[in-house]
Amino acid sequence: MSASPVSELSAAVERAVSAVGGDGLAVGLERPADPGHGDYATAIALQLAKPLRSAPRDIAGRIAAELESEFIESVEIAGPGFLNLRVTPSWHRHAVGRVLEQGSRYGAGAIAAPGRIQVEYVSGNPTGPVTVATARNAAYGDSLARLFEFAGHDVGREYYFNDAGRQIDLFGESLKARAAGAEPPEDGYQGAYVADVAAELGLGPDADVAAWARAGTDAMIGRIRTTLARFRCSFDTWFLERSLYETGAVQRAIDRVRAEGHVYDADGAVWLRSSALGDDKDRVLVRSDGSFTYVAGDLAYITDKLERGFDTAVYVLGADHHGYIGRLKAAAQALGYDPARVDVQIYQLVRLREGKMSKRAGRIVTLDDLLDAIGVDAARYALVQRGHDQPIDLDIDLLTAQNAENPVYYCQYAHARIAAILRRADGGEAAEPDPSWRPEPAEAELVKALAGFPGLVAEAAERRGPHRLAGYAQDTAKAFHQFYKQCQVIGVEPPVERSRLALCRATAQVMRTALDLVGVDAPESM
Repeated sequence: MSASPVSELSAAVERAVSAVGGDGLAVGLERPADPGHGDYATAIALQLAKPLRSAPRDIAGRIAAELESEFIESVEIAGPGFLNLRVTPSWHRHAVGRVLEQGSRYGAGAIAAPGRIQVEYVSGNPTGPVTVATARNAAYGDSLARLFEFAGHDVGREYYFNDAGRQIDLFGESLKARAAGAEPPEDGYQGAYVADVAAELGLGPDADVAAWARAGTDAMIGRIRTTLARFRCSFDTWFLERSLYETGAVQRAIDRVRAEGHVYDADGAVWLRSSALGDDKDRVLVRSDGSFTYVAGDLAYITDKLERGFDTAVYVLGADHHGYIGRLKAAAQALGYDPARVDVQIYQLVRLREGKMSKRAGRIVTLDDLLDAIGVDAARYALVQRGHDQPIDLDIDLLTAQNAENPVYYCQYAHARIAAILRRADGGEAAEPDPSWRPEPAEAELVKALAGFPGLVAEAAERRGPHRLAGYAQDTAKAFHQFYKQCQVIGVEPPVERSRLALCRATAQVMRTALDLVGVDAPESM
């Protein structure tokens, strides 16, 4: 992990902190809301007051006296002991140069402790198309996997098809009924897509329900894979639930937790003593009729995941699966694994203002419907722009508008505007900051936005929050638009023009990376 422009400033402060007795403390630098208070600030002196038994302002003065860096122009002690730093023009040139030097790898490898992480997302029953509600799982899960990989983790992407159980039988019954011109069972699948799938399978009237179910799920798996590829979601593994039963993995997992003393028999059923492991209640593994429950399958699947060598298994689940957190962690512990290796991320609901959208699949709105209405870029951005723990309202009219109110258009327009500037400029594609460049305030603010990107990547990965990247892209686009309004780029003095073109190049690069991490294209023209 190479040092970022901001971490180089932090390192200088940390050396000064060590010199006054604060060995080993990490110094976080924040950008003050008011630029008049400096470029960066830290409250480290307040944190040291108790261990050093001194007044924070006194500690701040001692730190300032020890602070040495070619990139720090001045230090001011403010309030109860804050340190406000002002950077040199050479730091701005250095920051822009760092982006241009590292290109698409700027910000990569930002995580301090890389590991092997599996992200399992979208996973659902192969009995229907991907819906708008499930699309949030896809956008979040794929963006999270991209973020993890960019930050430095070794990432595996997996889709788990729930292709076993009563819902698969019902799907087979529904397909067979539609093929015969009859209504599906009352608790079966009613969508218009069922008739379409039944017609394309071409099974004869004598085919049994199992044949319809297997052929139907295979067909739906193909449709799901096509839709998710269109949505720019990629997977390393497509895992079939039924394989856990066919290979005996489920029974082996039950035998394993029984040997560990976590299983008991009662009322003719087999139970996992999960309440003793942090779950809210004990869970049935085998019903009294001898059939396995989903919890039994969970045991086998956790074993399969972690035995493949993943340090952490991330599950992306909908709000109706909140109870799975305790259940999955208890299952991991019963199997002898550290429950912290199971990381469950719960995403909230998507509410849709339909606008001009259709409902080809009956009572549901599919992801394909959404993509037809607003395109992949708008859909990807809209579904990841808020934290996954918050509900989302999708406004179709807003997301198709070509104005600054549409956040994805606002971000993409900034990149397209930069591309246009670089096309018009002589040598713009290779411009570098001039050694004499002293940025004006709007330029300095844009440089600081770029300098903060590696830290933003590390924080977003740690907090499982790719929405921070969407917000960063919007904030950086705003900083660029302000720069564009206040600072002429082409036609000014050559050293200034070269420097501003270099800043434009760096901004375009970081915007491309940030947008790509949430699955959004950065167009060259609009």
